[in-house]
Amino acid sequence: MTEAPSTSAHERTLEVPVEQRPRHIAVIMDGNGRWAQRQGLPRIEGHRRGVESVRRATEECSRLDIGQLTLYCLSSENWKRPAEELDFLMHLLEQYMIEERSRIMNNNIRVDVIGRREGIPASAQRELDKTIEMSRANRGTRLCLAINYGGRGELLDAVRSLAADVKAGALEPDAIDESLIDERLYTAGMADPDLLIRTAGEMRISNFLLWQISYAEIWITERCWPEFREPDLHQAIRDFAARERRFGGLTEAPTDPSDLSL
Repeated sequence: MTEAPSTSAHERTLEVPVEQRPRHIAVIMDGNGRWAQRQGLPRIEGHRRGVESVRRATEECSRLDIGQLTLYCLSSENWKRPAEELDFLMHLLEQYMIEERSRIMNNNIRVDVIGRREGIPASAQRELDKTIEMSRANRGTRLCLAINYGGRGELLDAVRSLAADVKAGALEPDAIDESLIDERLYTAGMADPDLLIRTAGEMRISNFLLWQISYAEIWITERCWPEFREPDLHQAIRDFAARERRFGGLTEAPTDPSDLSL
């Protein structure tokens, strides 16, 4: 667990070569409600302030040429929260899609969404789809929002898809391998995360990208998500670059860990 130093915006210097930076960073954005309660504010205010952290992290990843940033916005388990909080989250999602379009386009960011559509209001879905389509041709950082997402549910959907093909006679069971499973996941066509960041000090992965983070480096900070700023992101990347990634072997693995066996 590492804390980034307090650094002003004009002092932001990463000093990590591009080739040593993670290609794909995934973030479990935790602690919005706890941060708000510590400030004597309602929980929903923590979510509102968290949007600023999303904006900063996204723009900084774009500036640093990070290939993909995946943010855990709403888990499939979060539907257990109070209706008022969920309604506010859906409103924030819709508002974000509308208000951030100019920044998304100016930064050449491509937006994608993973997760199930059930439960997401039609108005929010329309704004999501509009932003996804508008940014489809962008070639900068890929911003992937995990909304109504659960890793077990993703694996279940992949297994059901494969089972349907086997039942129809279109696929032999022995032909199922890791690459075929990859193709049936919500993240098909995306590189696996190299670095997983979790805020608010929690030491668990909370059903997030269970298949994809098999070889990810994990970095945890005590800072709650509304407090997360560019220096924190820089420190996570520096720590990542300083680690020796072995992928189960005795030396550094090749670029594609799927070429390895344990």
